[in-house]
Amino acid sequence: MFIRSIPLFLTLGLLAAGPAAAADAQAGKKLHDQHCMQCHDSGVYTREDRRVNSLEALHKQVRRCDASLGLRWFDQDVENVVEYLNQTHYRFK
Repeated sequence: MFIRSIPLFLTLGLLAAGPAAAADAQAGKKLHDQHCMQCHDSGVYTREDRRVNSLEALHKQVRRCDASLGLRWFDQDVENVVEYLNQTHYRFK
């Protein structure tokens, strides 16, 4: 009986988890304005020799800033900031 119920529990667990939340650019803007603007202005995103040249690099940079400032953001917070920066400055696909 127990072995037969394992697939049921696995399925229910996956259904309960639900889909990942979509990134929220407005929430990302709030975090960005509160934390990121303490170190630099938006010119860092638009300069010609910018170091961030892909969506993957943008994720890594936001993670580095999070770690440097000791913010300990949740994954969703990072996604929100990345979404905000990508919509506003980078436009990576």
